Amino acid sequence: MSRQTAIRCSVIRGGTSKGLYFHAEDLPIDVATRDAVLLAAMGSPDVREIDGLGGGHPLTSKVAVVKPSERHDADVDYLFLQVWPDRAEVADNQNCGNLLAGIGPFALEEGLLKRSGSVTPVRIWMENTDSLAVAQVSTPEGYVEYEGRAHIDGVPGTHAPIPLEFLDIAGSTSGSLLPSGRARDTLEGVAVTCIDNGMPVVCVAASDVGLRGDETPADIEANAQVCAIVERIRLAAGPLMNLGDVSNKTVPKVSLLARARDGGALTTRTFIPKRVHEAIGVFGAVSVATACLLPGSVANQIANISPTDGSYSLDIEHPTGYFTVDLEIEIVDGEVLVRRSALLRTARLLMRGEVLVPHSIWGGR
Repeated sequence: MSRQTAIRCSVIRGGTSKGLYFHAEDLPIDVATRDAVLLAAMGSPDVREIDGLGGGHPLTSKVAVVKPSERHDADVDYLFLQVWPDRAEVADNQNCGNLLAGIGPFALEEGLLKRSGSVTPVRIWMENTDSLAVAQVSTPEGYVEYEGRAHIDGVPGTHAPIPLEFLDIAGSTSGSLLPSGRARDTLEGVAVTCIDNGMPVVCVAASDVGLRGDETPADIEANAQVCAIVERIRLAAGPLMNLGDVSNKTVPKVSLLARARDGGALTTRTFIPKRVHEAIGVFGAVSVATACLLPGSVANQIANISPTDGSYSLDIEHPTGYFTVDLEIEIVDGEVLVRRSALLRTARLLMRGEVLVPHSIWGGR
């Protein structure tokens, strides 16, 4: 008999991230104890996370906490927690749209709601930003389907599609779509666009920090001068975006933009915030795509966009491919109103069972 504490857990690849999915009722109520448990489960702080289930990278050191919702418009509540590999810190100040892709399958697998036909809509309340998303999960013949023909860049092979639609996420963290009230500001001598359509993002032309925009994440991370100016811009953007001192926060992200290389709207290299993303986050892509449609924004002046009647499908290029974002917007008295944001993700259940943490950290319920 183990002297460790066993906690029910699933490991799910959601979008281009991977994380541990827990029932809220299985974790400590006290936040400090909960965070200690999650750090132990991941093996953090340790850059390899060798003594836990973390993958040694922010994209594979994530947690989703799920419970049945008491809201009339949601089926489940989802809290995202970022566990940092290199320090004893658990952050809750942002959403994760990639792990969001695994919430519907997890809820169905764990019996938090019943399947309804060949496709089950799962209404998800995102606790981090008090906003709603709807995931369409393939459920033929009464089970969750993971195999399919949908491909997303950054994930090998093909899988069952999980369309995600976001309802009223503009300003969900910063208070408004354009927290500064302007489509363009100047920070640290550099033109920027501060935007929040699900994720606070600072859009910057890559050329303004001395890059082409198609460098690899590793090359950018090795460029100390670029990393320093990006971080100065990020810190200056914090108060402007109603986020305060962001030196120890995961938001805002900074996305470096350049002309598209492969026929998309534009290409991106995104700091998350200290590492450079191998792709781009879900909500980060939505915010960048929205910025492309804002007259006068940094992104708008770079992006290749054809005029439409207000419905757009934008391919946001990133280091491992592109991310398609569907948007419906309306401009009223010069103000851009986002009517709809949607995109496609996939997910796969990798393991379910129990994760063990030292009894000295938590003795369980």
